[in-house]
Amino acid sequence: MSTGSNKRKISEDASLAKGQFAARQIEKDIAQLGDALLTLNTPEEALSFIKDICTPSEIRAIAERLEVARLLDIGELSYREIYEKTGVSTTTVTRVARFLFHETHQGYRLVLDRLKD
Repeated sequence: MSTGSNKRKISEDASLAKGQFAARQIEKDIAQLGDALLTLNTPEEALSFIKDICTPSEIRAIAERLEVARLLDIGELSYREIYEKTGVSTTTVTRVARFLFHETHQGYRLVLDRLKD
């Protein structure tokens, strides 16, 4: 291997290691976010925290997805009708439906069930 090839290989290896470190750090950061959410005791505290960490458009997007999940769970409207009622894209409706009905996380299901109680 030439010196140029060795330097390129070392650089590629360093980039890969940096990417792997970043991925592990993101997982830790996400776990810390979950822990932070669990410290909140009231809806007011939760909303204050959400307003601090999310932009207004991120908050709207999250709220819209929850409303889409609620409408899908009721089961009375088609995807197109949900799109017309909420203004979210049909792609978003489809994505929320996939997570609500097919994915293993079941976060939407958990929240929707608890909100019904």
